[in-house]
Amino acid sequence: MNITIIAVGKIKEVYFRDAITEYQKRISRYCKLNIIEVIDEKTPDRAPVLLQEQIKQKEAERILKNIKEDAFCIALTIDGKKQDSIQFSEHLETLGITGKSNLVFVIGGSLGLSMNVLKRANEKLSFSDMTFPHQLMRVILLEQIYRAFRIINGEPYHK
Repeated sequence: MNITIIAVGKIKEVYFRDAITEYQKRISRYCKLNIIEVIDEKTPDRAPVLLQEQIKQKEAERILKNIKEDAFCIALTIDGKKQDSIQFSEHLETLGITGKSNLVFVIGGSLGLSMNVLKRANEKLSFSDMTFPHQLMRVILLEQIYRAFRIINGEPYHK
């Protein structure tokens, strides 16, 4: 299985980078993992809605350039489907079994994802009704992917 994470913005905090590196190493036992960072647009405080949409559209263009046509795309968004870790692992396994072995997870920037990215997505996934910083979301996603592979392979994991 090939998994690509496309994320808006760079990780500046060392502690997030360290966590990401650790999960990349752990996940490499199970699949090929690629993380693509696209440039985020600077968003002024109290930006009008029109400007916010323009920013999301610029970020969307960068995201969409990196999604291959045959990829199964999962957009992370607050209004996506919620799953527990077991359901997520079962879903990943089913995707692999049914030939959807090129998965792309998309994490938007501080304003979220544009409609163009959401339309391209085959699925929308939510980890919570809460909002998380996109830097932390990358760590959470990697941890859940790692956990899913542990579950799929019948290996112990923390409940």
